[in-house]
Amino acid sequence: MLQTSARLLRLLSLFQSRRDWTGTELADRLGVTTRTVRNDVERLRQLGYQVDGTEGAAGGYRLGPSAVIPPLLLDDDEAVAVALGLRSAAGGAVGGIEEASVRALAKIQQLLPAPLRRRVSALEAFSVHAPAFGPTIDAGILTTLASACRDQEQTRIGYRRHDGTESSRNIEPHRLVNAGRRWYLVAWDTGREAWRTFRVDRISLQPDHARRRFAQRQLPDDDPAAYLIRGVSMSWPYRATVIAHANAETILTRLPQHLVIEPIDENSCRVELSSDTPQVLAAWLGTLGADFDIENPERNPELVEHLRQTGERYQRAVRVPGE
Repeated sequence: MLQTSARLLRLLSLFQSRRDWTGTELADRLGVTTRTVRNDVERLRQLGYQVDGTEGAAGGYRLGPSAVIPPLLLDDDEAVAVALGLRSAAGGAVGGIEEASVRALAKIQQLLPAPLRRRVSALEAFSVHAPAFGPTIDAGILTTLASACRDQEQTRIGYRRHDGTESSRNIEPHRLVNAGRRWYLVAWDTGREAWRTFRVDRISLQPDHARRRFAQRQLPDDDPAAYLIRGVSMSWPYRATVIAHANAETILTRLPQHLVIEPIDENSCRVELSSDTPQVLAAWLGTLGADFDIENPERNPELVEHLRQTGERYQRAVRVPGE
């Protein structure tokens, strides 16, 4: 069991990580009784921390605003996670924060206890970040959109479509979704009265001096990431359906999760592919590791031609000289 002083610090850390706690939850986290939790809360109050409490079966505790600012407390795993997160951010997809991330990382490393500092240093010394390709996101735009999601404020944006055309949109921002090196915004487009997904690297913020609050809408899916993946795949211009001569369980392990795979029998399944280029479609077909037939190949002449050229290129690559 933690000693009293250490337990009080742990209790403060828990209050910082979440707004509301029940006495039972705190007792379970600290490994003590609810009576000990009540005593510890009273000690925090004596030290100047405002801890609000409610009685009854649904009662609990909340760290309220106080003249005494509690220190930022991180446990070992949280400290390492923050350090590694800053290390990744220094070379990530969000522009303008690289130098700030390095400075923050240096400060945190100075404050870490020696054992934790060695853990972080070892990960830095023996891990290599492969170069990533993709658009760079403006940190200011990203944080402004995140604030608009939090405050439920209508926002006016400029948006550049895939074909380069520009448009102005009034939106109700709801969620930001990170997919690899790309960031997307799921928002309600008030002009089109429909849900839309916007790539953040194509967004520019426009002045809007009359920002209005909006009521929270029911998202089109409980999982914004799943909704994003489906929406992006449906918008891609190149699509194909193939019959793979392998069971669906095997194919599921070889393709991205957003693709639709429908079992036909124990030895075949139907796969619906979509992408922004026929080259990517062909690459996915290459990962099937099984024979396949393209349904209605006449509707996919670019894919068929790319597969033909790729097949000929592979045959030339393995041709034995003199044959």
